[in-house]
Amino acid sequence: MKLYNYFRSSASYRVRIALALKGLPYDYEAVHIARGDHKKPPYAEKSADTLVPLLELDDGSRLSQSMAIIEYLDETHPEPALLPTDALGRARVRALAESIACEIHPLNNLRVLKYLVRELKLDEDAKNAWYRHWVREGLEAFERQLAQLPPSFYCYGNTPTLADCCLVPQIFNGQRFNCDFSGLPRTMAAYEACMQLEAFQSTQPSRCPDAEA
Repeated sequence: MKLYNYFRSSASYRVRIALALKGLPYDYEAVHIARGDHKKPPYAEKSADTLVPLLELDDGSRLSQSMAIIEYLDETHPEPALLPTDALGRARVRALAESIACEIHPLNNLRVLKYLVRELKLDEDAKNAWYRHWVREGLEAFERQLAQLPPSFYCYGNTPTLADCCLVPQIFNGQRFNCDFSGLPRTMAAYEACMQLEAFQSTQPSRCPDAEA
């Protein structure tokens, strides 16, 4: 398999974590989205949505969208499972994951931040205030969801799930913008538990081949 990704992309980081948890080897293909390489050939000819990540399978098939990629990996390589075996558990894990992937991340990804600066003429302070506001609001909602669930070591249960694959990259990105993580005990406990595992450590942005300061 070949994974097209960018070291700072939280969506790419999600997939790297899932691949590492499952022990699946892959070729790392960097796409510099900050420079706009995702909009140019040859990558734009491979990716219909011109986003990262993109997973290219050994037979040449290509998969986009991190959540779809991770669920594909979970279905084709079921151990260790990233979703619970029961329908209610799967729904709860997906809800946690989508709270980040669908509610927080879309408001704060690179193309949105660039639009705020280039088109709406926000200065750096205003852009960062936007980022911090939506991350904080989203993580407060995430914490409330966790508080309604039974105690657990990770986001849900005592093994990492799809929800943890989404949480850790969001915290990493939030740290870059000095987001406030206080008052989020369950959220940050799950993050700290994940970061004790090699799968989360080895795939973090600073360990990627295309990492920049």
